[in-house]
Amino acid sequence: MTPTRRSTLGLALAGLAAPALVQAQGSAWRPTRPVRLIVPFAPGGSNDIVGRIISEPVGQILGQPLVIENRAGAGSVIGSEAAARAPADGYTVLINSAHATVPAIVARMPYNAVTDFEGVAVAGFSPHTLVVNPRVEARTAAELVALLRANPGRYNFASAGIGSGVHLAGLVFVNKLNLQAEMVHYRGGGPGVAALVSGESQFGTPTMASSLGQIRGGGVRCLAVLSEQRSPALPDVPNVTQAGIPGVVHEEFFPITAPKGTPPEIVAALGAAFRQGITQSAARLTELAGVTPRAGFETNAQVMTLVRQGVDDYTRILRAAGVQPE
Repeated sequence: MTPTRRSTLGLALAGLAAPALVQAQGSAWRPTRPVRLIVPFAPGGSNDIVGRIISEPVGQILGQPLVIENRAGAGSVIGSEAAARAPADGYTVLINSAHATVPAIVARMPYNAVTDFEGVAVAGFSPHTLVVNPRVEARTAAELVALLRANPGRYNFASAGIGSGVHLAGLVFVNKLNLQAEMVHYRGGGPGVAALVSGESQFGTPTMASSLGQIRGGGVRCLAVLSEQRSPALPDVPNVTQAGIPGVVHEEFFPITAPKGTPPEIVAALGAAFRQGITQSAARLTELAGVTPRAGFETNAQVMTLVRQGVDDYTRILRAAGVQPE
């Protein structure tokens, strides 16, 4: 078939466009060695669980493994500082649901949660839970409140560390309801839930990701989901209004960040890989961790705006509750 003038012109334009497309694809950053995902908590906590769920698909997309590195301590400050001080070359990223809560509760921060990081993605959102050891004589949130009021300071609260989301959620619970309890700080959500299962601590407000397996297995008893709505992961558990503790709301989110100064093209490449991996893992995140991905965090600025708003919101909540940085 003899080509027409229009088809010849189309083929010529396609020939010009093809190298440009190849060049654009070739200019996208690709790692040449494994990428480190710092989890600033012990294994078994919500960040560790979420990180491990998304690590395989993200690694496949990047073409290099995404390696989890647990660096627990000081309510996530140790691991987050390590991420902030790491080379800004794309080979270190951080996942930390306490990233926005720590500045509201830790007086002397060795890094700035907003200005020392670049936003990569947000893995999702998840409410905390109110749980007790099964031997505690409270089957509803109202019964737990009555028990704590009748025995001020007698019961231990399991925290995931100073400045963690679990710590903040616990402070909101006890301050909002004017309760007294002994705060016990563990090195992450996993150890905190283990203390609840063993009875070393009697109640807590763990993340859904770190407590979901024990709730379903009977290791702990869940009295409420700390949100305004019921969670699809725990449809039979009442929300705060239904449980009789309105206003005791705390939802964590999972920002993924890179050190400040990471080149924009690397941040963009990491962001695209993480968003795709999160989308592919959405069903597993909800089923295994009670985490729901949301759209609207496609850029560095959008991720860091969420972090900045979180810092402001958590600071306001804590100061209103009379809690000052330690």
